[in-house]
Amino acid sequence: MRPTDPPAVAALLAAIALAIPGGARAAPADLVIWGGPIYTAVDAHPTAAAVAVSHGRIAYVGGRAGAKALVGRRTRVIDLAGAALFPGFTDGHAHLRGIGERELTLNLEGSTSAADAVSRLKTYLAGRPAKDLVFGRGWIETGWPEGRFLERQDIDAVAPDRPVILERADGHAMTANSAALKAAHIDETTPAPAGGQILKGPDGKLTGMLVDNAMGLLAPLRRPPTRDEKLAAFKAAFRVEAAYGWTGVHSMSVDWADVPLLEAMDKAGEATLRVYNLVEGAQAGPLFASGRRATPDGRITTRGIKLYMDGALGSRGAALFAPYSDAPTIRGTFITQPSVLRQSMAKALKSGIQVATHAIGDRGNATALDLYEEAFRADPAAGRTARWRIEHAQIVRPVDIPRFAADQVIASMQPSHAIGDFHFAPARLGAERLKGAYAWKSLLESGAAVVGGSDAPVERGAPLIEFYAAVARKDLSGFSNPDWHPEERLSRAQALKLFTASAAYARFAEKDLGVIAVGQRADLSGFSVDLMTAPEADIPKGHAVLTVVDGVVVYRAR
Repeated sequence: MRPTDPPAVAALLAAIALAIPGGARAAPADLVIWGGPIYTAVDAHPTAAAVAVSHGRIAYVGGRAGAKALVGRRTRVIDLAGAALFPGFTDGHAHLRGIGERELTLNLEGSTSAADAVSRLKTYLAGRPAKDLVFGRGWIETGWPEGRFLERQDIDAVAPDRPVILERADGHAMTANSAALKAAHIDETTPAPAGGQILKGPDGKLTGMLVDNAMGLLAPLRRPPTRDEKLAAFKAAFRVEAAYGWTGVHSMSVDWADVPLLEAMDKAGEATLRVYNLVEGAQAGPLFASGRRATPDGRITTRGIKLYMDGALGSRGAALFAPYSDAPTIRGTFITQPSVLRQSMAKALKSGIQVATHAIGDRGNATALDLYEEAFRADPAAGRTARWRIEHAQIVRPVDIPRFAADQVIASMQPSHAIGDFHFAPARLGAERLKGAYAWKSLLESGAAVVGGSDAPVERGAPLIEFYAAVARKDLSGFSNPDWHPEERLSRAQALKLFTASAAYARFAEKDLGVIAVGQRADLSGFSVDLMTAPEADIPKGHAVLTVVDGVVVYRAR
């Protein structure tokens, strides 16, 4: 099953006159946009010269003359001045509150070394009360001259007595300093919980790094955010995402308590983006009981749960069939045991709730598919309409690729993971396993639906970086090599659908979202660069110029 153009869209577009001479004049539109290339993501009519919007929906798509006939005294007219317009870009996998929290806490993204990360921490500490726990996020050791993870001794050098926890960018590992480890009662004798690792050096001493479920040992040190702090984080996230050009986000691992908070924000007019919530699996009981829910305007929808199969590749938590090539005693871990996942999946299928399972390693993906197939065999009719997803689908055995289409499972993938991970993935996996790594094109050509996202705040979260990664499969400096399997690059038309039509399909909204067509909700993204024709290297250098949600301009570049 794959996303297709909405029924009768082609016929509707073909029937629209480019002007309305001599006939009854249509009511003036609320908004008209022209002055640059417009890409509809509708195969039969891929481009247009103008778009008109009335009452939050698209009322006209076609030539400029026809749109001009819909301009009235109160119509807002936006000239793109050469910028390009697209259906609203949706981030198919992100952590909305985490994006806002990144803006409000210590951000170690882009640290060039362990020393640089510690220098940023030192600057941050200087302006904060000495008694508070410090939490930061965003470091990743790829390319660091130290050639290792961040360790507790690095942090101890600037914070010997104050608890500090610094989370790796992927969210699957964190390093604590000695003070934090002591406060959490973690030492060399502490057993690692199932699905977690407590790393030690060659001397048997703690490095300070805890992986996956072991991170929970530090949870008692962190105070849960207050309602006001959550509100501040969501508001920051809405601002950032709109400025990037996203009109919507599939928000992963959502705390159940955040669902009514987001719904209240929408009621107050503060939810400027379209949010599709997938609740943390351990908190899914109320959703199973009530079924899917949405605000009256559909702006906040909650219909899915997020489960975890394994960990991340960078911290060697992704579950592999064979050991890591650079760590022959490690095969990764299952964060959640299959028996537990099986129970959640059965409840979700019975309740009509979508399941999205994090799976990165080849063993993680194969096991997730096994569990899906088992659930669907128990109720084939429900399985055919479930649209269950595997989040990341990073390392898949070639033999398992056709199973996505056969099982009607959506591959929800984040292109920027490839252009970052490939700097260390060959060492982790070896050449043979790279054949099924980040295999977007192979999955598409097998007939699977593939959705694009960013996994922000794990990655920066910019749509133009994600689009570039999908079509170029090079890092931001333009580097690639045969290990990166350039044959997995997508065409620009394919990449566009990852973030538009396919993202709408993955949230059961293809009748309302994902293309520029008459009757669709007016969610639109405008960028300074024409993604369909610009040189590859120019794509990530562009920026959003216009973000429209339900016909309302929520961001416009000045």
